Amino acid sequence: MLRDGHQSLAATRMSTAQMLPAAPILDQMGFAGLETWGGATIDACLRYLGENPFDRLRALKKAAPNTPQIMLLRGQNIVQYTSFPDDVVEAFVRADAAAGQDVFRIFDALNDTRNLTTSVNTVLACGKHARGEICYTTSPVHTVENFVKMGRALESMGCQSIGIKDMAGVMAPRVAYELVSGLKRAVSLPIVMHTHDTAGLGASAYLAAVDAGVDTIETSIVPFANGTSQPDTLRMLALLEGHPRCPKFDVALLQQLREYFTGVYQQLHAFTAHANEVVDSDTLFYQVPGGMLSNFRNQMKEQGMSDRFDEVLKEIPKVRESLGWIPLVTPTSQIVGTQAMLNVKFGRWKNLMPAACDIALGKYGKTPGPVDASVLDLIQKKTGQALVTERPADLLKPRMPVLRAELAAAGLPADDEACVLHAMFPTEFARLHRTHESAPTPVQTFSKPGPTNQKPAAVLSRKNAGVYHLRLGIDGRSADILVEEVN
Repeated sequence: MLRDGHQSLAATRMSTAQMLPAAPILDQMGFAGLETWGGATIDACLRYLGENPFDRLRALKKAAPNTPQIMLLRGQNIVQYTSFPDDVVEAFVRADAAAGQDVFRIFDALNDTRNLTTSVNTVLACGKHARGEICYTTSPVHTVENFVKMGRALESMGCQSIGIKDMAGVMAPRVAYELVSGLKRAVSLPIVMHTHDTAGLGASAYLAAVDAGVDTIETSIVPFANGTSQPDTLRMLALLEGHPRCPKFDVALLQQLREYFTGVYQQLHAFTAHANEVVDSDTLFYQVPGGMLSNFRNQMKEQGMSDRFDEVLKEIPKVRESLGWIPLVTPTSQIVGTQAMLNVKFGRWKNLMPAACDIALGKYGKTPGPVDASVLDLIQKKTGQALVTERPADLLKPRMPVLRAELAAAGLPADDEACVLHAMFPTEFARLHRTHESAPTPVQTFSKPGPTNQKPAAVLSRKNAGVYHLRLGIDGRSADILVEEVN
């Protein structure tokens, strides 16, 4: 719930202050890992919450030091929608690892493994865990056999585990069983499955995967669970009751967490929607990821097109097919969604999104299927550009020296953290730094939402420049940690 749960159900608006009180409880649960970072959280921290995302990671790592911290990394896109040169990707991974990241879930939106090489190699060089992700989708060109073939390629690259990333929650139980079984036969790595319950298949797909020998399944906690998010942890424990592979977790603590996060969910009511909480079998056709839906509804509202949401959804599969049956996962889901919105608003392919053109031209990598010939011809005539057949990043010039010079000229920090944030979100990063420089010394009290009598409490006070003292009170116990630049 600290990354995908609120990304899927509350437009990624949960703040660090809302996370920290629950982190020590999560840390004592004995989970295989906590996904706390990556995906849209970096953007949301900077754009909407006024937070430094690296400070969030450091704070969560200190509040939950015993459980591996997991992030979702978009390969050559890092956590943005465009591709970055190898030196920027390397700097990002180094900075992330230094800030406390333990496990990197690395995927490419097109399943082009060439776009994973730099990230995987750098994660391994930093002594961290590289999990290569297979983006699951359905189409005439996506088969279990091809996904297993990709699993072999990920193992050959040096990945230490393989993730099945079912971002739209469209994997049928039988397919889950066949895919996990096929991967277990083909590779010697642990297999992790990640799905959403958007279409109501998530829990049953997890059960089938458990029977097939999957090593880990990723769940969330109500109210940041089910619907467009992952199946709820308590729900999965109930479904697995009596199963020889059923894990054991403290149900009382899980209930305490549920009560706490219910209060947080209520605080984020402006960014939640009932439509994201319920099963919608239409997603089997549209294949829009859970992590995109809550954000996309807000974007449609901002564009004054809320009343045309269903029209745009119906256009998405047409755009996806035209662009070579690409999986819908960040950044392709947002690109396809935006192009679908343009098609509905202005007429099909009358207004071209530059990023959609780049996908058709091969600038994001090799598409799983062929791009529609008429669409490709239109794009080539419009742009005057040729197809890219090599690894796209090979065409990008190194940028780290330029980024450092730009930051130095602006009087801003120029370390790896600053450079990669500046590369991806230059306006937001500059605004964040100016805000921090001019802000008075803060003394914050974390809100304590939820009806429980055993809710976590936390008080944050300034210790010295850039460092805060955090006292946590959890179920009658207390803990003291230092946290850097929490907002």
